Amino acid sequence: MPSIPDITQQVIFGAGSLSRLGEVAAGLGGHQTFLVTDAGVRKAGIVDAALSSLRSASIECCVFDAVEENPTTHHVEEATALARQLNLHSKNKSAEVVIIGLGGGSAMDCAKGVNFLLSNGGRMEDYRADGGVATKAMLPSIGVPTTAGTGSEAQRFALISAADSHEKMACGDTRARFRSVILDADLLRSVPTLTRCAVGMDALSHAIESFVSTSASAHSRFLSAQALCLLDANFQMSLAMPASSAVRGRMMLGAHWAGAAIERSMLGATHACANPLTARYGIVHGVAIGVLLPHVIRFNAATNKAAYLQLSASLSTTGAAVTAVAERIEILLRESAMPTNLSALGVARDDLPAMAATAALHKTAQFNPRSVTAADLLVLYEAAF
Repeated sequence: MPSIPDITQQVIFGAGSLSRLGEVAAGLGGHQTFLVTDAGVRKAGIVDAALSSLRSASIECCVFDAVEENPTTHHVEEATALARQLNLHSKNKSAEVVIIGLGGGSAMDCAKGVNFLLSNGGRMEDYRADGGVATKAMLPSIGVPTTAGTGSEAQRFALISAADSHEKMACGDTRARFRSVILDADLLRSVPTLTRCAVGMDALSHAIESFVSTSASAHSRFLSAQALCLLDANFQMSLAMPASSAVRGRMMLGAHWAGAAIERSMLGATHACANPLTARYGIVHGVAIGVLLPHVIRFNAATNKAAYLQLSASLSTTGAAVTAVAERIEILLRESAMPTNLSALGVARDDLPAMAATAALHKTAQFNPRSVTAADLLVLYEAAF
C-alpha cells in the first residue's frame, strides 16, 4: 500500500481566497516565488490577481507561463532553466524561494517537476515512481487549481510525459507535495464548458477507481465516497448553473478529496487505458476517461460486487446495485454531450492491440481490483470502440 505523505498540508477553501496567496507564501518563509502557469490562465487575468496578492506581501515573483496540456520533460526543463537564469535558489536552506503551481493539473505537475530539478538536479526520469527519489530537501510550494478535476494539488506525484515518446511518467516524492493549497471557486468562472465536463469526469473516475483499488484503506475509501457524493450531486448543476459559486466550490472540494484519496490509494484500468489514447491521439485525458469508465466498472463489478454496491450508496440516483455506478456515468456523459465511444474520437481499431499492450505495463493497471492482462484491456478497448 502506498505510504501516506509525511508533510502536513494546509488547505484554504473559499471564494476569493486567491487574495491570500501573498500571506500564504510569506507564511512559508517566501521572499521570492516562481510561478508556473499557462497562457490561458494568464489571459483570464488570474495571474495578475496572484501577482497583486504577492506584491501586497512584498514578495517578488517570476512567472513561467508556457505550460501546455500534458506537460513534457521539455516544459519542465525550460521552466527550470528560466528559474536558474534568474538565480533563484534557497539561501542557507531557509525557505526563501516558494514554487507556485497555478492552473490545471498540467501547471501544477510542471511546478512539481521544477521543484525536483531546481532543488535536486538531474532529469525528470530520475524521479519516476519506480526509480530514484529526491535526496535533498525540496522547496516549499503552493498549489492553486483553476479547474475542478485532477486533484494534483493533493498529491505528491507529477505526471510528466517524456518529450520523445510521450510516455507519461509518474514522478513522485513525499516532499514534492504542495505544502499549502488554495481552493478558490472564483477561479473556475472562466473555465469552458467542455473543459468543465472533461475534468469533472476525471474527478469522478478518481473517486471511483481509488475506492475499489487493491491498495485502498478505510481512510482512502472514506475520502473517495465523500468525493463521489459531492461530485455526483453537483456535476450536472455545474453545467446548468456555471455562475453558482457554491456549486463550483463543491466541485472543487470534491475533486480535491478525490485527489487526496488517490494519494492514499491508487487508480486502476481506466487510467491505464486512457493514457495511451492521449499519447497516441492527443485525446483530452478526461474525455478518454469518460469513454472507458463505464466499461471498466462493469468489467470490475463482475468480480467485485460488494465494492460497487457500497459506491452506489454515494450516488444521488439509485439503480440496480452492480450497474448503478456505470449507468450513472453514462447518464452524465450523455447530458454533457461528451463522446461515448472511441470511434467517434477517430481511434483506429488496428491500433487497439498495441495500446492494450502499453496499457498493461502502466502502473495503475497493477492496482485494478480485477487482475488485467493485455488481452483483458483489449477487450475493454473493443467494448468502448
